[in-house]
Amino acid sequence: MSVEEIVQIAKVAINLGIGRIKLTGGEPLMRRDVCDVVKGIAGIPGLLDLSMTTNGLLLDKLAKPLCTAGLKRVNISLPTLNPETYLKLTGGKLENALAGVKAAVESCFSPVKLNMVVLKGVNVGDVPEMMDFARDVGVILQLIELDPINVSSEYYSKHHRFLTEQEAILREEAISIETRRLMHNRLIYHLPDVTVEVVHPTENSDFCMHCTRMRVTSDGKLKPCLMRNDNLVDILAAIRSGASDEELKELFMKANMQREPFNKPASPLQKKSAALSRN
Repeated sequence: MSVEEIVQIAKVAINLGIGRIKLTGGEPLMRRDVCDVVKGIAGIPGLLDLSMTTNGLLLDKLAKPLCTAGLKRVNISLPTLNPETYLKLTGGKLENALAGVKAAVESCFSPVKLNMVVLKGVNVGDVPEMMDFARDVGVILQLIELDPINVSSEYYSKHHRFLTEQEAILREEAISIETRRLMHNRLIYHLPDVTVEVVHPTENSDFCMHCTRMRVTSDGKLKPCLMRNDNLVDILAAIRSGASDEELKELFMKANMQREPFNKPASPLQKKSAALSRN
């Protein structure tokens, strides 16, 4: 999609009352015109928030331009502070990611969050060090449980680790615990000198029940469900055919009407059957 096409889609969404937009990927900073994308979206009346998820490797040089263009917040993926582990997981250099974190903290972004996917046998032991780092640089740490989406069953089985142990420690040390009701009741642990947010997988009825997001794929299709690809609505084709903004609004409405919980609460009969199977 061109900058103009992305901005047009964002404008239609905002005019429908969607006030918060997040730019993700892949890696959004790979686009050479990413600052133009941000500037175009940031200039739309009615926008409440514009954020981005990035690996941070190019953020050192782009933090200030993105800030000037109108980006408000960033989430930076940082699985470890061990250079060898980081290289093995990402193929990149840790020093570049840390430079990106530093640049983000020194810019206008607020808050800056670090996304740490916790992997069994890889970085579980790095959590305390990551908490210390978050405390020292003044960012929020997000501990993310490995999600089975977009990974093989073998990888998931090998590296998935429940965050029960980490949450027990956080619960003991927290001075307050906040619940994000619109983010499938995600818990935020406010410790005396650092904040840690815990993100569990999306494969649950609670996530689906509270989901209000509309995603746009890289090839211009509206995607109402993270877990499905059989109900996409092609908005880019309509734009390139000369559709009006009113016609594009109708496509948003169509996509939203096709929203259906992927994970539905178990019926009483299903719960009884599950209980019997456990016994």
